[in-house]
Amino acid sequence: MQISPEKILPAVSMMRERFAEIETQLSDQAVFSKPAECKKLSRERARLSVFLGDYDKWCATLRAIAENKELAEKENDEDFKRLAISENEKLKADEEMLQNRVKSALIPPEPNDGKDAIVEIRPAAGGEEASLFASEMFRMYAKFAEINGWKIELLDLAETGLGGIKEVIFSLAGDNVFSQMKFESGVHRVQRVPVTESGGRIHTSTITVVVLPEAEELEIEIKPADLRIDFFRSSGPGGQNVNRTDSAVRITHIPSGISVACQQEKSQHRNRDTAMRILRARMLEAKQLEEAQRLSESKKSQIGSGERNERIRTYNFPQNRVTDHRYGVSIHDLPGLLEGKLESLLSQILLCESEKRLSELVR
Repeated sequence: MQISPEKILPAVSMMRERFAEIETQLSDQAVFSKPAECKKLSRERARLSVFLGDYDKWCATLRAIAENKELAEKENDEDFKRLAISENEKLKADEEMLQNRVKSALIPPEPNDGKDAIVEIRPAAGGEEASLFASEMFRMYAKFAEINGWKIELLDLAETGLGGIKEVIFSLAGDNVFSQMKFESGVHRVQRVPVTESGGRIHTSTITVVVLPEAEELEIEIKPADLRIDFFRSSGPGGQNVNRTDSAVRITHIPSGISVACQQEKSQHRNRDTAMRILRARMLEAKQLEEAQRLSESKKSQIGSGERNERIRTYNFPQNRVTDHRYGVSIHDLPGLLEGKLESLLSQILLCESEKRLSELVR
């Protein structure tokens, strides 16, 4: 979908006004006494600053293209004409890139986009092969986090004897975490010859990925009386005392029935804190899904929660292809993707999503 600066000028003007308003708010020392509000305003300011910078560059590039075209039409010097045409070819590539960035940023952010995320990965169908693929996916997300400068924290991990994963839960903190990671929620399917298969046959296995927006304590009120907290002995590797003390914690929110267990740390206190973080995230998701039920179909997407049982992606190793079924996009660089180069796929997904939402916004 092609857009012009003039067509979106009203929206840009509103964003400039909002940017100036935020600048005024952040210049008031009183805002720093409210860390959550200050963090929210700072993130919005950064987003608007990038958008307005890209918009101004886009307008300048379009002006330069028009000027070069006019000069080339009027100029009699053939060398000068070729130079103007050559420069325009480069400028048109820049214009397309900037227009796509402007289109993506023009879409109002979803409520959870500025949040950090808690990610849960579990094998589904496929036995040990699914567990091994879950381990590879965890490594991929860790590499992706490193590339983006995000902080990753392991919250809970249960491994298999062959190096696979029964379950892993980790948090990601940084800029634009949930706005990108939300597209990972769902069922991921892998097609390949497993290392455990001696006959060379291609197997199909699946894992589930759940991406939750990390909830602030003020967002979700949890009454101590609504919690049942059980302590039990940890199992699996983790040090000489891991199986000798009741350091593992299970917290159940009685009204909702949501239960979280954590045994990653040797400290009972730290396991309890981690379990509460995961519990708050799951309760926020449940709350937002409940709110989504009361919204029209056109507004449900604003909640930003993917269907957990939806098959979203296939990783086909024999064909070196990754296909996202929701948007019909594919890339042919599986090794690069597994090394954390998820941007090559996410950029296409984000563009498709932006095109869809932009058509609804400007029609």
